[in-house]
Amino acid sequence: MKTDELIALLAADATPVPRRASARRVLLALALALPVSIAIMLIEYGPRRDLVEAMFWPMFWIKLLFPIAVAAAAFVLVQRLARPGVRGGLAWAALALPVALIWAMAAMSWGMAPPAERSAMLWGTSWRTCVPSIGLMSAPVFVAALVALRGLAPTRPAVAGAAAGALAGGAGAAVYAVHCVELAAPFLAVWYVAGIALPVALGAVLGPRLLRW
Repeated sequence: MKTDELIALLAADATPVPRRASARRVLLALALALPVSIAIMLIEYGPRRDLVEAMFWPMFWIKLLFPIAVAAAAFVLVQRLARPGVRGGLAWAALALPVALIWAMAAMSWGMAPPAERSAMLWGTSWRTCVPSIGLMSAPVFVAALVALRGLAPTRPAVAGAAAGALAGGAGAAVYAVHCVELAAPFLAVWYVAGIALPVALGAVLGPRLLRW
């Protein structure tokens, strides 16, 4: 059989891919995995005891919305990178923006704070457990996102894996924020960003191994 005949034969049975198939697949992965992350937080950690009171504090919502914004931008990025030849586009800027804003807020609060208070703003009381806790709560979303990507067609597996890690890290940090008592911007800028960066780095390493065609 000639090559042209083989191509025609294979193309005869081809059916168009449903619109937004990649977005639906990634969204399904997130919908299945996020409750697992929430369950880990509730069972192993529990919400902060003053959660109702904390909900009236602006900084609590900044702490919660910052990783949610990261996860939302990463979701757009993942579903775009899951398709051959599609670039991240403005999703990269949307992913960097919340990180840049929390760093700017941290720099401002650091500069305005008395020197004696800066150490507590950076280290808080839970810096040792913050990064591994975010990593733990991001794990279900990380695994689910990689499984979703394996069923799609990413042509840049390292970048796609890193984007999946950003989605997982943002989701995990948002879940952990319900438990975490820290509110200082320098703490968030260092330890929350580090916790989100952990699955990003892991995704970049595992992507070429797990997402190759």
